[in-house]
Amino acid sequence: MAKICGISKASVQRIWQANGWKPHLVKTFKLSNDPHFIEKLDDVVELYMNPPDHALVFCIDEKSQIQALDRTQARLADEERPRRNDDP
Repeated sequence: MAKICGISKASVQRIWQANGWKPHLVKTFKLSNDPHFIEKLDDVVELYMNPPDHALVFCIDEKSQIQALDRTQARLADEERPRRNDDP
């Protein structure tokens, strides 16, 4: 990454640390098979690197790789659940 960006390895490390990034702790990574992925990536990086004036740039991760798992605890029976009343 440092070589591609034209900066030192120490600079990459400082940037990661300053932003709390820990890519070495990521267990999996999926590369998109979208043929336009690089173009889209460039657009997103451009927004972060050069945001438009008077604009906020947000990133929302859908977590599409996370799978819903079974509950770890049994559900309460209906009569055991507290009743909710939204009436004023």
